[in-house]
Amino acid sequence: MDPLSDLLERVTAYHPEVDTDLLRRAYLFGLRAHDGQLRKSGEPYFTHPIAVARIIAELRLDTASLCAALLHDTVEDTTASVEEVDQLFGQEVAFLVDGVTKLSKFNFTSKEDRQAENFRKMLLHMARDIRVLLVKLADRLDNMRTLEHMKPDAQERIARETLDIYAPLANRLGIAWMKSELEDLSFRYLEPDGHRLVKDKLAQLTASRERYVDSTVALLSDRLAEAGFAAEVTGRFKHLYSLWRKMQSQACEFEQIYDVIAFRALLETTADCYAALGVIHGMFTPIPGRFKDYIALPKPNMYQSLHTTVLGPERERMEVQLRTRDMHRVAELGIAAHWKYKERNKGEGHGAVIDFKDAQRFHWLRQLMEWQKELKDPQEFLESVKVELFQDEVYVFTPKGDVRVFPRGATPIDFAYAIHSDVGDHTSGARVNGVLVPLRSQLRSGDVVEVLTESNRHPSKDWLDHCVTSKARGKIRAFLRSETRERSLRLGRELLERELHGAGLSYNKVLKNAAIQKAVESAKVGTVEELLIQVGYGRVKPQEVLAALLPPETRPPSELREGTVERVLRKVTGRDTAGILVSGEPDVLVRFAKCCSPLPGDEIQGFITRGRGITVHRRGCTKGLDLDPERRVKVEWESGAKVSRPVCLRVITANRPGILAEVGQTFSKCEINIEEANCRAAESDRATNLFSFTITDLGALKTVIRALQKVKGVLSVERV
Repeated sequence: MDPLSDLLERVTAYHPEVDTDLLRRAYLFGLRAHDGQLRKSGEPYFTHPIAVARIIAELRLDTASLCAALLHDTVEDTTASVEEVDQLFGQEVAFLVDGVTKLSKFNFTSKEDRQAENFRKMLLHMARDIRVLLVKLADRLDNMRTLEHMKPDAQERIARETLDIYAPLANRLGIAWMKSELEDLSFRYLEPDGHRLVKDKLAQLTASRERYVDSTVALLSDRLAEAGFAAEVTGRFKHLYSLWRKMQSQACEFEQIYDVIAFRALLETTADCYAALGVIHGMFTPIPGRFKDYIALPKPNMYQSLHTTVLGPERERMEVQLRTRDMHRVAELGIAAHWKYKERNKGEGHGAVIDFKDAQRFHWLRQLMEWQKELKDPQEFLESVKVELFQDEVYVFTPKGDVRVFPRGATPIDFAYAIHSDVGDHTSGARVNGVLVPLRSQLRSGDVVEVLTESNRHPSKDWLDHCVTSKARGKIRAFLRSETRERSLRLGRELLERELHGAGLSYNKVLKNAAIQKAVESAKVGTVEELLIQVGYGRVKPQEVLAALLPPETRPPSELREGTVERVLRKVTGRDTAGILVSGEPDVLVRFAKCCSPLPGDEIQGFITRGRGITVHRRGCTKGLDLDPERRVKVEWESGAKVSRPVCLRVITANRPGILAEVGQTFSKCEINIEEANCRAAESDRATNLFSFTITDLGALKTVIRALQKVKGVLSVERV
């Protein structure tokens, strides 16, 4: 069967009223537009849009979504324009295509900035029509399925972006199968050895435990039928990445994971789910603390189910999920399960056609929209996106009994800012379940939280170490930055007043004179206040302001008129050995931040530090993000830079004899001299080892990490 007929057959099976003529025209237009283009695999490029459209059909979406899938790369990769798509296929399809199109025609300072701005544009579109995101997820899923044809560095970058953003997005939209597949595909490229290990172990287990699964399914089906329930019971092995995460979080081997198999029973009604739970607990001993009621308290992505872990046949732990068939449909398709087929006539406009029964379920989407408006800095915006998409949540209550959902690890500070920014800014303490607790205390599901405030209390910098939500971190940073600006304004005023006084000029008269505008224009700022702030920051020297004010014949020597940060901080002689270029200039005084210890090869960012030149952080370092963006300057490594930098690795291992010697030998084989080691065994049969050493670039560090990951008994390796 040809691809078009196959696609039409898939779609008409669930949507008989689909506009087949429009779909056929979109197919032929895309086929012609991509004619002659090839994918990295050597296949015709149009195989990709077809595959994306098939995924959209799996989500059971409408005609416009299918057309957008077929056309989503035409504007970016061919001579077609959004206007042409609009004219031929309507405003609705054009809007979806434009939303998915990348910002490939703009220049950004880094891949991270491009990633952030691409995502920001997608947010703006998906806020008006969620189908933009669904098409983008389908596009990313097919790209991940064919990622083996890309270069290794591209594989790692795309897989990391998928794991950090797109898999959590699929989870937030409730599309369970897509989230699991994106995670497993990312896992394959980010942790190839771990992926191989879990895949092989699971294959062996599947072969040996099929009989166990079949017999347990039969047992559960029979008991539920005897109790009068029309239940459909299935058993499955959990997906690879979820097992790997459990190995990492519990610091254990694959064989020590008990609930590898999950059983699911689909029932007729919600009441049947609770009643069937009693039958299950009557059959098997439940594990204390392992029951979760997502029916009474659904997840934000609309997921509903009862989860319980019991000691099943042969005294083995197993997880059982109980839900209705409608709940299961929502669990598999997520937001797409709420789709209503309302095909529009040309010219009717566009917009979401989903029935949102409860707008609170998509609070996270509105939160992202608020942050894309407030956070102009791409790095900080992307950090907030990752936090808001974090998968694990805790459910806590206000004193009035209202439920609030937070990422795991949230503290009373996060809770305070979720109530109101003013409450957060004046928080002085908190009571959890009626007991006073430190503000750094992590909240747990079921906690009742009350915030205490005082009018003279304000955020401090250490609060950033004790909160996780984007709102709290953003508001705290905004307050601290406003304080920094005030201090810089006062300092700039003081420095300039001193400089003018030395030249026999009156500070007050100069600020009232039109001549000050020359200094404002020279410094390329908008106002006198901004000029003073830049003087306080150290971006502009007081002597430069004076030079702009004085007549040309009395102007100071040319060395005082250097106008950029690089020249202001340039060393008098010699070439700096740090291998750093500041806005293209080599001879600039730099120091490396100890919090993130950047290596040649790392993406880096510089910050002006008064009196100490430029401080270089790794891009994305949370300490760097806490600094004022106005103090940020572009920095990069010189070509071929080799700089010995201290690095610390945290290596989690099984606590067994000889493991430390094997790890030490691995360092030796990589020609690494361990300068300091801190090894501590825990009660959970694991050991935490911190190794400090110096290394010259990121490539060498990755080699060491890969070698350590291959050592039997090493559970995780991370840079700290």
